[in-house]
Amino acid sequence: MIIKEPKIIQLSKFGNSTLGYISLSENESLPFEVKRIYWTYFTPEDVERGGHCHIELQQIMIAMAGTITVKTEMPHGIKQIFILDNPSKGLLIPKLCWREMKYTHNAVQMCIASITYDERDYIRDYNEFKKLKSVHE
Repeated sequence: MIIKEPKIIQLSKFGNSTLGYISLSENESLPFEVKRIYWTYFTPEDVERGGHCHIELQQIMIAMAGTITVKTEMPHGIKQIFILDNPSKGLLIPKLCWREMKYTHNAVQMCIASITYDERDYIRDYNEFKKLKSVHE
């Protein structure tokens, strides 16, 4: 599946308010095959993470705890802001999507990735990212 814009997706949710909930997704219900899962935590509130895009990687970001504010920008200039504050929803991020994240003090972010880690897949220079616009016009 080709993902063109970042968007919120709902993850399966089972349970109830008296016992709690379980959210899960199988490869069949995701837009890509999972190749890596990682998480970030204890990120100070005054730190902004991200500041990059990926050439091939697609991912789903989930706030397992706390709140994460994600600013996205696509090469054609569309900017959006997403608030992740519930582990039953994820932010689907396509390749070539610039992202910046801010976290509450208790936030835990889980990322589900379409490829294994590869430093060559990153564009970390915003000016290089902006050059992609001419390619996508």
